[in-house]
Amino acid sequence: MTAGRRDGQDLVLEVRVQPRASRSEFAGLHGDRVRVRLQAPPVDGRANVALVDFLAAAFDVPRARVSIEHGLTGRDKRVRIRNAGAIAPQMKALIGCD
Repeated sequence: MTAGRRDGQDLVLEVRVQPRASRSEFAGLHGDRVRVRLQAPPVDGRANVALVDFLAAAFDVPRARVSIEHGLTGRDKRVRIRNAGAIAPQMKALIGCD
C-alpha cells in the first residue's frame, strides 16, 4: 500500500499528523502514511485547519479543494485533494503515487 492514490482526478492521501511541532512540514513516512508536522495544537480543530492550509499550499490548490474525509479527531487522517493535477516528482517519491 502507498500513502497516496489517484481516484479519477483526485488525490487521496493517508496522513499521520504530529501537532505542536516547531514548524509545519512534511516529515517522511510513518508506515503507509505521509507524516506531516504541524505547528498548530490539536485543540478546537486548529490542527485540521492547519493541515488543510498546509496541503493546499503544498499542492498549489485552493483550500476548498482539500477535505478531510476520515479522522477528524485522531492523528491518522484520510485527505482528498480534488483536481490535484500534476504532482511534483519529489512529492511522487514521498507519497508513492503517480
